[in-house]
Amino acid sequence: MSTRSSDEALERLILQKFDELLELVKGLDDEQANATLTGSGNSVIQIVVHCGGMMRRWSSSVNLGVPIARDRAVEFQAHMTVDEATAMAAEAREGFVLDLRDTEHHGAPVVVPPGRDHYWTTTRHGVLLHVLEELSQHLGQAEITRDVILAQ
Repeated sequence: MSTRSSDEALERLILQKFDELLELVKGLDDEQANATLTGSGNSVIQIVVHCGGMMRRWSSSVNLGVPIARDRAVEFQAHMTVDEATAMAAEAREGFVLDLRDTEHHGAPVVVPPGRDHYWTTTRHGVLLHVLEELSQHLGQAEITRDVILAQ
């Protein structure tokens, strides 16, 4: 597999996981999508909003050095309709795809946040691997949350 093929495969996997998360939230009604398992747990809406912000932070602010306004704490307080969350996520996805067009995978990220593991922040590709890791974890969290909410 060529380097470009590997880069494209990573990009497709990231978008696939994000799309799976969006399909999951679309399968819930507004009440279910905003429900939490415990008082301090995250709703599926909050997970979707957080993932959109997380993706753009790493693809734009870190990899390209183009700051994206983001309030991580507010992401985990989000309460909105499924349609609103889907629209917000579509906008984040579109921005992420545009960021990918400007990303030289094997170049260094422009702004590396302090306190991050050096091994995955040495290249923009490594940063995108981190995005895939985070999306995969949050997709699993959303699937478990959905399953428990629907079983109640």
